[in-house]
Parts: sequence; structure tokens; C-alpha cells
Amino acid sequence: MNTTSAFAGAPAGGTWEELVTVALLGTERRTPPGWAPGREAPVALLDAAAVETLRRRAGVRPARAAARPEPAARDPRPALPPAAARRLALLLADRPGTGGAGRRGTAPDLMELLPQWLTLANERGFAAPPEALPALLDAARGRTDLRPAALAFAGPRALWLARLKQDWRFALRSSPGGGAALPGPEETERVQQLWQEGLFAERVALLSAIRAKDPAAARELLATTWATERAEDRLMFLDSLRSGLCPDDEPFLERALADRSRNVRATAAELLSALPGSALAARMAARAGSCVAVDRTGVTPTIVVEAPHECDAGMERDGVVPKAPAGRGERSWWLGQLVEAAPLGTWPERFGGRTAQEIVALPVADDWRAELHAAWCRAAVRQRDPGWSRALLGAPSAPEAGGPGAVSLAERSKLLATLGAGERAEWVAGFIGTHGLSEAFQLLGVCAVPWAGALGWAVVDALNIARDAGSYPWSFSGVMGLAERCLDPVEAVRLAGLTSIPDEPENAAPGAGGYWAEAFQRLVTTLRLRAAMASELAVP
Repeated sequence: MNTTSAFAGAPAGGTWEELVTVALLGTERRTPPGWAPGREAPVALLDAAAVETLRRRAGVRPARAAARPEPAARDPRPALPPAAARRLALLLADRPGTGGAGRRGTAPDLMELLPQWLTLANERGFAAPPEALPALLDAARGRTDLRPAALAFAGPRALWLARLKQDWRFALRSSPGGGAALPGPEETERVQQLWQEGLFAERVALLSAIRAKDPAAARELLATTWATERAEDRLMFLDSLRSGLCPDDEPFLERALADRSRNVRATAAELLSALPGSALAARMAARAGSCVAVDRTGVTPTIVVEAPHECDAGMERDGVVPKAPAGRGERSWWLGQLVEAAPLGTWPERFGGRTAQEIVALPVADDWRAELHAAWCRAAVRQRDPGWSRALLGAPSAPEAGGPGAVSLAERSKLLATLGAGERAEWVAGFIGTHGLSEAFQLLGVCAVPWAGALGWAVVDALNIARDAGSYPWSFSGVMGLAERCLDPVEAVRLAGLTSIPDEPENAAPGAGGYWAEAFQRLVTTLRLRAAMASELAVP
């Protein structure tokens, strides 16, 4: 096209700002510069804008070329097998906002399988395909629970990309030092520099990393700046000592009991009480022992309780909170804290050599039973004592749907977490066999994945019973979703017979049979997909 002829009738003069003003007001209210009013004014305005645009572009001087970014660091891990790479692309395409199908009918919820896929890929040491990194970072941006596994799988290239796009900067914040490797305990100069000059998140990560390799070095590093740290920072740093807690930490923690921050004092006391041989544990054992004893004068030995009448300065220094929550009696509040912090080994000796099971079976006078047993539950969780946890849980078939000391599902879950994976699964399977699934959801959450055979069978049998009874199907949707992620894929064979629509009892919820069939079809499809995922990620 001849540019000169195309703009021959365009009005001369007028700045870009004037043209924009005319366009906003309209040519009926203001004419373009150098052009008479009329029907051709709008066309003239567009011609003038075209001429001005060309003039502005022609006058731009080329800028100095920016330096090319450094290449991303090489990822030394082996590449994914082709089938696994295709599977990853499908999982990422199904996330919300991508136009993926999501969950419909019998189709698996692929986004819920992504965490499990990432765990498998990380366990087997594969590197992420470069072309999948943008979608993987987008998925991790939308789900914080996905970030640790996603960033571990994405590797150094994800950090390189995160520096180029604002939306992915969370990856740099999640990787202390912006992805730079943390110094080891032997790199004294780098450790001191990062500890003195690093951001708070970098210092926490450094302390945790050193603690995992050399607990004493981490404790000594923390001691160098402890007196000058802010109270909230001291609390976070102190929390890092939970990993690898040992008797050598006691002197440092004893000094922290005199900290000016109440929260720091409470955390130090909690850590010391988790060390059964500490001086604080001995002090708490003496206090708790003076409050709880066995009365042998009656026909049946009975536990008697005399709660503290005051919270003295020594108790408060050792972490006892003096002010009780609203609606709670002060004496029972103080008693609970003393018993919780006392070593559990105190009680068999004090109660004539009785075992934990025998102790919790003893009657407790004056309605102190619930308070005393609840404190023992907290102590068993804090001290990770499986023997006391078993005693307090009781038999899973107990008619009260729990043990002597477990008064809520949350407490039972915490006690179960102190047991081994196999024992946990066996207990929950027994609970489901007696009480069904209605109260088991929270307990299932603490069981190892994939569920052990007995637990998987108990869940499937309970779902089958609910299906045959025509129960309201949507009340089991949470357990169904959990089963899709946690059942052993080998259970797909047993479930295949449940995918047909059953005959509905007269009192069944409307449409229940179709829902159950659809839910079991989705469950079977998901289990088979999980089996395929594991096979695709197999190391050659």
C-alpha cells in the first residue's frame, strides 16, 4: 500500500493527547485538529490517529539490548518415562480454571490424585519435564498444600522461572535463599553470615537444616543471638528444637524458662516435659504426685484427687498457665497441666506397680475421672507413649465408642498417631466393624496410605452395608473421596461387583441405588488409575 496516498486527506497537526480528547468527547462535540465539521470527521480522526501512530513509532530510538538471562541450572535427575510424562500432563490439565472436566459422574478427580503422583515421582527421583513446569507452578500457586511436593519435583528450573514471573514468586519465598543451597554446619563463615544477615525465613530454614545434621551446632548457633532476638522470633527458633530433642538441650531450655515472653516460657516447659529425665519433669512429677494418690482403705482401691489450691511462682515458671479459660475451674485447670507435664513413668511406681491398663481401669473419686484421664491423654501424646495410648484408647469395640480417657474423636486420633502404622490400621478397622463409618472419618485420616488390607476391607464392607440398607448416600461422600485416595489399588477387584445398580429397599433415599453405583464405578476407575500411575513411574 502507498502510505502517502492512504493518508493524503488526513488533517495536519494535533498532538496525540488532542486526538485522544476528541475521540473521548466525540467528533460532534469537538472536531479533529485542522478539519472542518461534517460527516467525514470520524474518518478524519481515525486517519489522523494512524498518521500520528506511524510518526511516533518512526521516532522511537532502539533501546540497548538487555542482557540475556543466565541459563537455568541443570537438573541431574533422570527424565520421566514417556507414559508418566503424559499422565502428568493429563493431571495438570484437569485443575480448576483450565477447562478440564473435573469430577463428573464416574470420572476420577484427577486433581486429587496429583499429590499422590508427585509423592511417587519424588520417591523415585525423577525430574520434571521442562514443558510441564508452567502448569505445575500454576497448580502449586493455587494450592498451598501442593507446594512442597510440587517444588521438590520441579527442581532448580522452577526457581529460574519464578524469577521471571510475578505469579510464581511464591516458589522463591518457599525456598530459603531464593533456591540457593543452605550451608552445612562445617561451612562456618557462610553459616554465620546467613544467620546474621539473612531474612527470618532463611534463618529458620538454616537452623532447621543444621539441627537435622548436628543438633548441638544448631543449639549453639541459636544461643549466640538469643538475647537480642524478638520474642516472636525466639518462639519460632525454639520450636525448631522439637526435631532431635535430647537431654543435651535441657540447660538451654531451663534458661528459656526465665524468658520475658510467656509463650516462649510455655514452649520451653512443654519441650522439657517431653524429656522424662529432665529436672522440670521431676518437679512436675512431684507436684502431680502430691495431688493424685490411691486410697486402699475401701474394698476396691480408688484414685483420689486433691487439686492444687494455688498456682505459685515455681509452677508458673515451669509453664503452668495461672489463668483458667472461661467456664473452667482454676483448680482443675492447674491439675490438668501438672498431670499432663508429669512423666507417665511416675504413675506405675506410685500406684504399686500397676500397668497403664490397670491404672486407667481404677475408679476415680469425686468426679475427677474425666479431668484426670484427659490429662493422661495429653501426656501420652506429648511423650509419644504407645503403652499409655493403648490403655487410654481401650478396645475399639468398647460400647462407649472409645477408651477410658478418649472422650472425643480428636483425642482418639492423636492417641492413634503414637502407635505404629499396622496397629493404627487394625484399631480403626475394629472401630469401623463395631460402630460403622459415621464417626470414623477423622480416625481414617491418621492411617498410613495405602490403607492396610484389614482396614481397606472394613471400609469396603461398611460401605457395602450402607448401600444394601438404602442409606442416604451423600452422607458417605467424604469417606468415598478418602477411599479413592487411600484404598490399596488391589481392592478394585473386590469392588467390581458393587458397580451395578442395586435393588432399592422401600425406605431407601430416592435415587440412592444409582448414586451408589456411580460412586463405586468412580472408586474402581480411580483405583485402577492409581495402579497405572504407579506402574508408569516404575524405575526401569
